[in-house]
Amino acid sequence: MPFRFWRRIRLAPGVTLNLSKSTASLSLGPRGAKYTISPRGNRATAGLPGTGLFYTVHDRQRAGRGDAAPAPKVPQRDRLKLGFFQRLMTPAQEKRFIDGIRALNDGDQDAAVAALEDAGDLPDAAWMAGMIRLRREELDRATAHFQHALDRIGDLGTLFEKYEIAAQASLPVTSDIFAHVFPRERGTLLALVEIAQLQGHHGDAMAHVERLLEIDPSDPVVLLSFAELALDTPEDRALMDRVVRATVHVENETPVDTAILLYRGKALAALDLPDAAIDVFTLANRRRKDRPEALLHQIRYDRAVLYHDTGQRARARRELERLYAADPEFEDVVERLGVGG
Repeated sequence: MPFRFWRRIRLAPGVTLNLSKSTASLSLGPRGAKYTISPRGNRATAGLPGTGLFYTVHDRQRAGRGDAAPAPKVPQRDRLKLGFFQRLMTPAQEKRFIDGIRALNDGDQDAAVAALEDAGDLPDAAWMAGMIRLRREELDRATAHFQHALDRIGDLGTLFEKYEIAAQASLPVTSDIFAHVFPRERGTLLALVEIAQLQGHHGDAMAHVERLLEIDPSDPVVLLSFAELALDTPEDRALMDRVVRATVHVENETPVDTAILLYRGKALAALDLPDAAIDVFTLANRRRKDRPEALLHQIRYDRAVLYHDTGQRARARRELERLYAADPEFEDVVERLGVGG
């Protein structure tokens, strides 16, 4: 999937629903990124806080259900505002789904989640309720909603498409990178990864990531999520080997690539291949423009440690001195340099 970067102007936190003459747009989550669905094509973005940049993955698949017939459209004037006769003909749960989305637009999150859970048998309502519960850190209830959405994956997204609502949710992949997802299998699994990590269930998180790798092993968000999770257990040499193999073709073209290369270098170091790891850290450090400062500091620190461990003490000290000058509080740089009080 192709991706590109552009400058961010502003994305407010919280949950909003914006209605325009042409479409409705729903946004969930913190500053950093969004996912937009429209009849003109889908676009996923991931943001790097502090850089003003996003990376974008364009979804070339249609927003519907593969080769299935498209969901019936609702006339523009009736989107999210069902008229009297239309309400008579609209199923009760679908009415509650619309009520929930309208409540979000009005800023009433309690009413929104109540309406969406009344319509919880509908996968779109369950997905939206799951996102609200996740935002509230009500993790068990969020998990149940997402699992229900996955159980009816063939129908997920049909109501959003019918009412031309652009559902956008942002989820952290690492502390620097956010993925922006939409109501499909990939977005639902990424939400379950986030929940499992918040609950400390590493095995569940990895199981969801494994499924994501089956869907698209080249997806940079999934690859980064896999590498970041894998490095929680650096003693697992077979897993470290998988990280190295999965990232072998990654070049330092984008900030996302830089983050992946950090974990590739860590995996090589865990496999007792320090020279190879140093080469990867050097590659990751070559492009500094638009990269998060904390990410670059971590790369330089890990390289300095490897310089020290391989007997290159002068190089290690130079690296640590530069890092200390830029950020005296980073890791244990003060102790390593012996400049503390």
